[in-house]
Formats: sequence, C-alpha cells, structure tokens
Amino acid sequence: MAIDKIGKFSVLATLGAGAHSSILHIRRADDGREYALKVVNIESDEEKKFLDQAEHEFRVGQMLDHPNLVKVLAFETEKNWLFKIKKAKLLVEFVKGETLDKVKLLKRHKMLRVFEQVAAGIVHMHRRNVLHADLKPSNIMLGRGTTVKVLDYGLAWIKGEPKDRVQGTPEYLAPETVSHKLVNERTDMFNFGATLYRLVTFKLPPSVMSDLAGVPMTEKMYKNIYKPVNEIVATTPAPLCSLIHKCMEFKANKRPDSFVQIQSALATMADEAESKLDPADLED
Repeated sequence: MAIDKIGKFSVLATLGAGAHSSILHIRRADDGREYALKVVNIESDEEKKFLDQAEHEFRVGQMLDHPNLVKVLAFETEKNWLFKIKKAKLLVEFVKGETLDKVKLLKRHKMLRVFEQVAAGIVHMHRRNVLHADLKPSNIMLGRGTTVKVLDYGLAWIKGEPKDRVQGTPEYLAPETVSHKLVNERTDMFNFGATLYRLVTFKLPPSVMSDLAGVPMTEKMYKNIYKPVNEIVATTPAPLCSLIHKCMEFKANKRPDSFVQIQSALATMADEAESKLDPADLED
C-alpha cells in the first residue's frame, strides 16, 4: 500500500518515548487505519543527526518488503517560521503485540517458529544488501500467535555505503564490531545468536566489551565468561544449543555460512518439536 503523505491523524496512545523521539499509536484520517508514528524532535543543529537517522530509516524501509519486517510507509518533516526543520515523522506499520524483551515465557515450539520467521526476515534484508546491525529482543515484536516483525532500521547499514560510526547494545554486539567496527552478515548472526541466548536462558549474554580499560577482549577472555546454554538450562535440546553457540562464536568464520542455513535449522527443530505435541498445544 503506497502512502504519499502522513496527513491528519488522531493519537490513540503513546507506545514509547525517548530523549529525542516518541512513538504514537495513531488513526490516520485519510483511510481510518491504525499506524505507529515515530516523531523525532530536532531542536538544535547538533540534533540534525536524528533527522539524518530518520531519513535513513525511511530509505532502508523502502528497500524492504517482507511479512516479517515492519513496513515504513511515509516520511514527513515539519518546519518552524524560520523554515528550519523542527520535527521528522515516520509512518510505520502498527503491530499489536509485545517486544520479546517483555514476553514472559515462550513454549519451545513457539519460540523456534518465532526465530525461524526472524531469520526469514533477515534473509530478505541480506538479499537486499541491508544489514540490520541492531538485532535484540526489544527490536522484535511478537503479535498474535507466532506473528513476528523485526523493528527499527535506525542503525541498519546499506552495503557499499560509508559508515563512520558503529553503535549497538553491548551484550548483543559481535566481537569484530567492537574491535574493528565491522558490520556484515556474520555480525547479524552474532546479534541473532545473542538474542536467542537471552530468550532461552533468561540471562543476558556476556558482553564482548572488555572491563579492562584499553585492553581488548580476546577469544580466551570471552570463553572464560561465556556460559554455555545447556549449563544454564539443562533441558535445552542439543541442536538448539549448538546453533546458538555457533552463531555466537568469537571468530566470525566459525559462524554459520548464511541465514538461510539458520532458518532451515530452526524450521527442522520446530517441526520436530511440534510433532511431539498434542494438537491442542499448537494453538497456545
């Protein structure tokens, strides 16, 4: 559905708010449909970077079209009487649900289907030469059943374009992102594995950022602080443990070859988990 402008709308609720932006649940007057509206405030020249980020997020969103990736539909700016931009607005697909950092507990078969879909979305991104670069539980929305949407393209990187700085959440960043500011398909794998680690163990994955000032994290140091999934949750099936550990390998070349491989492995695990369930359990 093409949308050229945001236009008039009524605010139904506030979905979230930060220092420089807020996300509103709105109903748009033109079509009566519900959307999420990200409003970014630009109050000074120093805050122009937030405008640049919003424009970037819109451009990335226009490159993507997949059922497991949230759709970014329109972008507008508001100017003050001096014709300076004071606000940027992103119209985004509204998904009713909760982000994975707020979900209490997922049954294993459901969690496997959820992450199979996340992997499918990332496969699409990579085929469009886009790297998410900020996969984590708060950027994955779980809707009804196993409806899943990957959110937030603010830190996404389009391959071949310059990237002057690397940001992210310490516990989910890949070692080579921290040490060499690298972002690629395999750094997305590390972020994905760290997210799975968090959902399976209910513990934050260890950060690859060293506590010792000026001393970079080494593979040996990392292995000393990394606790295998099966040592935290002994009932976790061996194939799932293996996949998480492989995605979180310190050396990128030891991770899976592609997200297609990850998606396939999760689909196989989900099929097997569902085959052992009573049909009524599949409706949970």
